[in-house]
Amino acid sequence: MAERSFAREVEHLRLGAGDVFSGEAILAITKGLLQSGVAYVGGYQGSPISHLIDVLADAKDVLDELGVNFQSSANESTAAAMLSASVMYPVRGAVAWKSTVGTNVASDALSNLASGGVTGGAMVIVGEDYGEGSSIMQERSHAFAMKSQMWLLDPRPDHACIVDLIEKGFQLSEASNTPVMLQVRVRTCHMHGSFPCKDNVPPPLTVAQAQSNPKRDLGRIVLPPAAYEHEREKIARRLPAAIDFVREHRLNEWFGPQEAPVGLILQGGMYNNVIRALQYLGLSDAYGNTQIPLYVMNVTYPMIDTEVAVFAQGKEAVLMIEEGQPEYLEQALHTVFGRRGIATRVRGKDVLPMAGDYTAQAIMTGLQRFLEESAPRFLGNRPPVPDAGPVLTHPVVEKLKDVVPSRPPGLCTGCPERPIFAAMKMVEQELGAHHVAADIGCHLFSILPPFNLGNTTMGYGLGPASAAAFGAKAEKRSIAVMGDGGFWHNGLTSGIGNAVYNKHDGVFLIVDNFYSSATGGQDILSSRAQNKARATNNPIIDAVKGMGAKWVREIDRTYDVARMRDTLKEALTTEAEGPKIIIASSECMLNKQRRIKPLVAKRIKNGERVVKERFGVDEDVCTGDHACIRLSGCPSLSVKALDDPLRDDPVAAIDNSCVGCGNCGEVSEAVALCPSFYRAEVVHNPTAWERRWNRWTLSVIAFLQRRRATRRLALEVA
Repeated sequence: MAERSFAREVEHLRLGAGDVFSGEAILAITKGLLQSGVAYVGGYQGSPISHLIDVLADAKDVLDELGVNFQSSANESTAAAMLSASVMYPVRGAVAWKSTVGTNVASDALSNLASGGVTGGAMVIVGEDYGEGSSIMQERSHAFAMKSQMWLLDPRPDHACIVDLIEKGFQLSEASNTPVMLQVRVRTCHMHGSFPCKDNVPPPLTVAQAQSNPKRDLGRIVLPPAAYEHEREKIARRLPAAIDFVREHRLNEWFGPQEAPVGLILQGGMYNNVIRALQYLGLSDAYGNTQIPLYVMNVTYPMIDTEVAVFAQGKEAVLMIEEGQPEYLEQALHTVFGRRGIATRVRGKDVLPMAGDYTAQAIMTGLQRFLEESAPRFLGNRPPVPDAGPVLTHPVVEKLKDVVPSRPPGLCTGCPERPIFAAMKMVEQELGAHHVAADIGCHLFSILPPFNLGNTTMGYGLGPASAAAFGAKAEKRSIAVMGDGGFWHNGLTSGIGNAVYNKHDGVFLIVDNFYSSATGGQDILSSRAQNKARATNNPIIDAVKGMGAKWVREIDRTYDVARMRDTLKEALTTEAEGPKIIIASSECMLNKQRRIKPLVAKRIKNGERVVKERFGVDEDVCTGDHACIRLSGCPSLSVKALDDPLRDDPVAAIDNSCVGCGNCGEVSEAVALCPSFYRAEVVHNPTAWERRWNRWTLSVIAFLQRRRATRRLALEVA
């Protein structure tokens, strides 16, 4: 069950010539692929292109009508390997994933693909998740493009430009026999806009037709001596062909006046923020009518030497606006100018941040400094602002740090992973700390308060693999944590298979929440849902036993904290040899609520009887020790001060976001029996008998309350 359904929006993919498409960029990218005659598509979900995979899955009928084959790939390496279909056959293919983690995984396949080259157009759409909002290490796709010599497209954030560049990107790939990468940033993916449509184009040659007529060209197989020739071919033929195509089709763009003492060279993806920064400085309007010349690189690799040389003519200085580090483009610009003897000064990271998001504010600050030093007349008749050194945080913001508590990311309300880590903390209190190898996914939040578990994280599905060095017999065993998404991504072989083969003595905890939850709730092999287009309900326990694992325990309700605790303790203390594997299963609460809330709302609207569970805390019983909060961390748990002057400590309280999972009470009871928690049932559309019973119980309670008040009054008078 994906985070969002595009079932209605995908109908817009049927629009043709004369129509105007309006909507999210993710849908525009899909439309661009269909207009380009793509024959097959694949990919692995991950921000910011998770929704692209969801759109493709929801557009199955549209794809089938055109003869387009779509596969949701097991991982990014699988997706990259799909592009081999374009090596021998003139079929266009596209795959997508989150970069740079996805490109890391796919690197081996991409290297082979780029070495042999392609016959049909091959495109990799990478979600360039760089900057403060990213969940990964701060790296760029540019290095991969240069390493394997794949052409890198960075389209200006405009629907028409993106769609046109997809079509031209396939043509560029075919003209130069080289795969291309098209990177789109977070802001671009979720941008709304419009563009004039073209008719969808069925692939001239489908993969089914290619499959029925196999071809073989030994020169395109990466094997000596052909592999040695591939490198020479890249330089002698493919690179010049790509440069000629980019130049002839004017894929890069010029904006603003032709002549000026300075100019800006920028990545296409930076265009909108640059225009906003210029607008703040009074040098452009909101529509891009700029007073300073812009050279927008919709193709950032290869750099077109002749174009940047022409742009630099007559200019005293140019500013290279390049997000991220190292400054690949700035260095290339220095090389071009140096070899051609161009005296124009190159500015870049000396006035702009070396790393981090290039927001409009960051660009504006750098632009202002660049213009003050190189062309102050653009800033009007005012004295230059002296360099104040590093930008300091506003004192008001600094004061807020003392009064506003930090809010690190955490698990959702009712998350079934909370009780797992609560059980680990209980075992830690009894047996001491263990080395915990964490993994990518929701469970990685366990490294933060209140759990503070996890020593390392090395990549998606690599939690068990990263514990390989700790497989020796020792006083304590290591614990490796991995989600079901990571398990099927590559953890089954690199983690479990490796541990079985090497007789690893550690504990492996597989968190099974029925979905690839962190990437948007997509179904996977072990999902419990019935998926018409995919084969689900393949148990993880069968896979690990098939790998040869002997000590395997399955807990099908993670909220049973006591059982989780005891199973973990058993795994850490047993005399059994080899890996100890625990599969802890409960449905992702976020996906569960998405699934059941519409059904419950419909039943209530139809007048059906519906019972909802809620939990609460009896404030007269609660002692205020807050063990439930310390070992749960659920966002619905809070504290409440009492009016009783004899009780200074605030008691636990549960707010209205509670989903009734019962974890707080389970945690408390697993540590020490806590009678302050109670469960209430809220009945919608009650029966006539329930209404009568409710009236009677309320009248009895009211009678007892009045009697108690009377007795208290009598005692006070006496």
